[in-house]
Amino acid sequence: MRRKPIELAAIATAAVPGLTPTAVSSAPDDPADFDSALLLDSEGKRWRVRSPRHAEASARLETEFLVLRAFAPAVRAELPFLMPTVAGSVRLGSLTTFVYSHLSGSTRSVEELASEPDGLAREIGSALAAVHDLPRSLVSNADLPSYTPNEFRQRRLNELDQAATTGKIPAALLRRWEHAMEDVSLWRFNPCVVHGDLHEDNLLVESGRVTAVTGWTDLRIGDPADDFAWLVASNEQDFIDAVLTSYTSSRRDAPDQHLLRRAALSAEFALAQYLVKGLAAGDQAMVGEAEDMLQSVASDIAEFGGQPISVEPLPAKEAAAAPAADATPGVQAPPAVQPQPAVHVAPIPVEPDAAGSKAQEAQAGEAKAAEDTSTAAISVINVNRR
Repeated sequence: MRRKPIELAAIATAAVPGLTPTAVSSAPDDPADFDSALLLDSEGKRWRVRSPRHAEASARLETEFLVLRAFAPAVRAELPFLMPTVAGSVRLGSLTTFVYSHLSGSTRSVEELASEPDGLAREIGSALAAVHDLPRSLVSNADLPSYTPNEFRQRRLNELDQAATTGKIPAALLRRWEHAMEDVSLWRFNPCVVHGDLHEDNLLVESGRVTAVTGWTDLRIGDPADDFAWLVASNEQDFIDAVLTSYTSSRRDAPDQHLLRRAALSAEFALAQYLVKGLAAGDQAMVGEAEDMLQSVASDIAEFGGQPISVEPLPAKEAAAAPAADATPGVQAPPAVQPQPAVHVAPIPVEPDAAGSKAQEAQAGEAKAAEDTSTAAISVINVNRR
């Protein structure tokens, strides 16, 4: 049962002694997991209330509380954005509701973010770089998950096996994802601190700036590509390029050249994870929605083709069974049947004035991998955040 904003206001008074709400409104959030509200108190201060709808969501909020507590003032001061601060909490049965000090700014859709001047794209890129450059000890000291590239890849393969057992994943997608996950050359990256649940609803924007980043429930050490999935799932290629350029120039480490390929895989595979989550919850509406979206992705690939996500091409036998893309690498299909890919993946750009060490690291990585990145276009559909 959903909690109305007025109910959340009453809960907030129990969580924060002395809080006297004078106005309340609903707030955007993940509706399957949380009920949220914005409060205005008698002193003119604003607060945000997040109430979990089930045990898993409550556990996520409790994890976020531990994460936020791990961010010492000195660490927060180094970030180019603000983070939430927990003002109080109250436990109702087995679920815990949290009240946060309000952060300025508002959420925007990806399309709205892309329509802003380029300065905002640079802000987002810098914010991503700041997260990924956080000290890894922040995660390890909080006893949060940490994955090496191989561990992360194996985790994805295990999740794929679980999704395959449902019998509801189109065969073409299973082949596509499995091949990408087994392509070792795709998974050569330097693990870093990852937000883990980054998307447009967790970015607060005001006056062309990223004022705050929220939703810190899945912080971990892992693949930085996961924080780009929400971008790659959009059709805003110029926006993606601008964010990536800013991110690359801001990172202390040189990003790997296949970051956007794995981000595209993460964006597509999120539909399989959504399906499994719906089945586990016994939510038939959620399952049906996931099946429809999976079929839409499979149909899109079958109709338009497109380059594979994986670096290595599909084996001849599998390629023949899969939807055909361009028959010959480097040869463009006739305009009548040539699709417009949602994402074009190119080698990570390094600005001319960037430190020489970045360029040398990137070149060394390319030589070691001995990979051909000349055909780096991939195709994904726009996946709405669920």
